[in-house]
Parts: sequence; structure tokens; C-alpha cells
Amino acid sequence: MAIKADIKKKLGDFSLHVKLESDCRRIGILGASGCGKSMTLKCIAGIEKPDEGQIVIDGRTMYDSATKCNWKPQKRNVGYLFQNYALFPTMSVKANIATGLKCGKEEKAEKVEQMLHRFQLDGLGDRLPGELSGGQQQRVALARIMVYEPDMIMLDEPFSALDAFLKERLQQEMQELLAEYKGNVILVSHSRDEIYQLCEELLIMDQGKDICYGKTGEVFANPEHKEAARLTGCKNLVPVRRLDAHTLDVPQWGTTLSLEREIAEDISCIGLRAHDFVPCWEEERPANSMAVQVNSIARLQLERKYFLAAQEGAEEICWFVQRNDWPLYEEKGLPRWLQILAEKLLLLKD
Repeated sequence: MAIKADIKKKLGDFSLHVKLESDCRRIGILGASGCGKSMTLKCIAGIEKPDEGQIVIDGRTMYDSATKCNWKPQKRNVGYLFQNYALFPTMSVKANIATGLKCGKEEKAEKVEQMLHRFQLDGLGDRLPGELSGGQQQRVALARIMVYEPDMIMLDEPFSALDAFLKERLQQEMQELLAEYKGNVILVSHSRDEIYQLCEELLIMDQGKDICYGKTGEVFANPEHKEAARLTGCKNLVPVRRLDAHTLDVPQWGTTLSLEREIAEDISCIGLRAHDFVPCWEEERPANSMAVQVNSIARLQLERKYFLAAQEGAEEICWFVQRNDWPLYEEKGLPRWLQILAEKLLLLKD
């Protein structure tokens, strides 16, 4: 089912303008808090009305400012999972799932029982939401959505209120629960891990605007924009000066980088992920490398995080070393140089 959206909305000093066009079944929207992710979701669902634009789902125009078309949320047949699940605290699990179902008593009871079994809630139907774990509450909220057989599901920061252990377990559980769902899913999150695990395509937003869109793996591999690189987890972002089509000056790292690929004229920044530096112990300085000094070390269970400086007053460099490599450094000491592999380098626009 295809979705096409061009949404403009102004709230005080904040302006939202997002374009999205896809026929992918699993779409993620990634961005920092306050960038307009949830507002975009609510406009598509019909909870909020854009000021201008158009929203078309599966060929049906649900909003069009030019023709004053604006379908109500119920008509759009979109399920919306709120951050806090929005369960009714004084109603049983069964009653929560059945809320708003318009059918006979027997059919309603049958549908609710089907949802209880499907979402692994057998035996919990008479409990109140407050008597359930966070994961069980999430499954109840999903069951309440799925009982309506929606064409699309919107997930608004579904794991934000959970601790790290429960979050990882529920991400896997969510993936399994949605595997058989044939409709579209749009997941909003500020967590790159959630997006990477659950979404096939990714839209990245910054300050109310979409800055890049594509297959999730491809966007992570080549985010193109500085803020997109930051949101996908790149720790090392530094300004550069393009000397020619194949050479970059990196003042903060005290080095010049030579690349075989062509460098576009609008490249103003580079990024390198913290695991991608190559240690070198040679006396002679290798190409595309820099000398660094250690400012501090964080010793964690599975990796060591080195915080380095290449130039006095320059932004700190993050270099992460996994546990399997620790014996090498214990034997040889810290490397004399850190080399930057051209194929790992992210060329970025502001």
C-alpha cells in the first residue's frame, strides 16, 4: 500500500514541512526530540490537521488543502499506538480491546478472545492495565488496534518509557507480532537501534524538515548530511576544506586526506564511526592518518572507549575498541597512528 504525503503545519515559531512517498511496508521516521516526528504521524492519522498539503494512502486522498478534503481518523482506518499506550485504567483488558467495536455481543467476545490468544494474553483478560507488566500493556494496546484490522499502523515512540533490558526484548517481540501484518507500519523514534531493527526504509528529520530518505541500510551507510550522520550514530564529525576533487584538508585532525572517489564541491564535513579507525604502529606515518593523544579511557565490559585529541583545542575524537582486540593493545601498546580508510569515510553536507 503506497503512501504519499506533503505536509505543512506551523505551530508558534515551529514550522513543519515534510514530504514522504513510499510503497514500503515498514517505514521509520528518525529525529531528535522536538523535530516534528510525532506531529507528522498525527497529521497522517488525522489526529492533527495540516495547514497545507496533501495526504494520499493507497490511492485514496485523505487530506487535500486545495479541495478542502479532510477525512476523519475513523474513516482513514489507521491504528495509532501512543507512547503511553493510552489504555483505560479502570477497564479490564477485554474491555480495553473491545472499546469501540461495533458488532454483536457474541461476535465482539469472539474477536476479543482471538486477540488475547494472538498477542499472548491468555488468562489476563479480566485484569486491569495497572496489574500488567510494560510488555503486556503494549500487547494490549496493539491488540486493541489490530482488532479493527487497520490498513496502516502508526507507532509513536513505542519503547521510550521502558528500561534497556525490557526495551530489547519488546523490540524483538514487536518484530514477531508485526511479521504477519500485511499493512503498512510507520514507526517514529529517536532511537537508531529501533529504526534499524524494525524498518526497511528510513526518513530522517531535522528541525521540522525531511533531510534524507531511502533504504535503512543505505541511509546508515551514506547519510549524506551532517545531522543525519549524527542521528545514525556517527561520533566523529569534523569540518573540512575541499582542496580539489580528490583531496580534503582536515585542520582539527592535523591531516590531509586523499580519496580515489570524487569529492563534491558542497562537501563541508566528514564523519567516521568510532569503530572504523585502523591502528598503525609503524615509525613512518601512513597515508591518510593522524597522530593522537589519549585524554581519557572508559573501560566497559565489552569494549573500551578512547577519547583522543589530534590538535590542541580541537573537538575530541572517539575511538571504540571491542574486547576481542584488547590482547593486541596489551601486547603492543597504543598505536602511534590512527589511519582513516577512504571507503569508511562519510562525505557530508551541512
